[in-house]
Amino acid sequence: MSKTLLITGATDGIGLATAKMLVAQGHKVLVHGRNPAKLESVAEQLNGLGGQPVETYRADLSRLSEAVALAEAVKARHDHLDVLINNAGVFNASEPVTEEDLELRFVVNTLAPYLLARHLKSVMDGSGRVVNLSSAAQSSVDLDALNGKKALSDGAAYAQSKLALTMWSRQLGLNLGPKDPIIVAVNPASLLGSKMVNEAFGVAGGDLNIGADILVRAALSEEFANASGQYFDNDAGRFGPPHADALDSAKSAAVVSAIEALLAGR
Repeated sequence: MSKTLLITGATDGIGLATAKMLVAQGHKVLVHGRNPAKLESVAEQLNGLGGQPVETYRADLSRLSEAVALAEAVKARHDHLDVLINNAGVFNASEPVTEEDLELRFVVNTLAPYLLARHLKSVMDGSGRVVNLSSAAQSSVDLDALNGKKALSDGAAYAQSKLALTMWSRQLGLNLGPKDPIIVAVNPASLLGSKMVNEAFGVAGGDLNIGADILVRAALSEEFANASGQYFDNDAGRFGPPHADALDSAKSAAVVSAIEALLAGR
């Protein structure tokens, strides 16, 4: 049965590899990207695979208003969405402070996915899934940094933003209503051959299809049907514990409260 899936950051890397797999399987794929020319090129590439025509959506997820606009654009064309894959992510940043005086990695990697999940909830149901791309790189969240009051190095900002994403995935995923989509965080595997990995670490990286395969499984397979609030570590090939802070209910609640305060009214 064909599903409708939105993939953020799908113009290259793991996102594009995932989109290729899903289109080849006959699913309706909504492709998000930031660059209009890349979106057009990717759409041509994906449509050449012979599946259902893809739809493209442009948004700069470093601007929270555009994350909201992306969700609204999807809802304007679809009254039902099966899966949201929050894949878009940033590691290096020459300008790490956004127009709203927030840390770029927290905005793109943590806050925009939260906004998308919240705004798209109305067109998803209990059979739906929110798949959040986490990472093996996770470190304790500094709430001052999350709130834009403290600068971080690229590595620290990335690792903290990925833990914050994992924390809200667990916190919200374990407190679902019966009509809510499940929420699961997935480490797709370390140092896969994406542009981000090459720029951050200067290495070619591993086969992107390793990451794409687990995202497709998380989106569609029965093994993830009851995985809400869990963390899948593809380095180990199984569900497992994330960073210890994500298992601390008080710390997780504090991070979620900070996120909700930042996003109030959006």
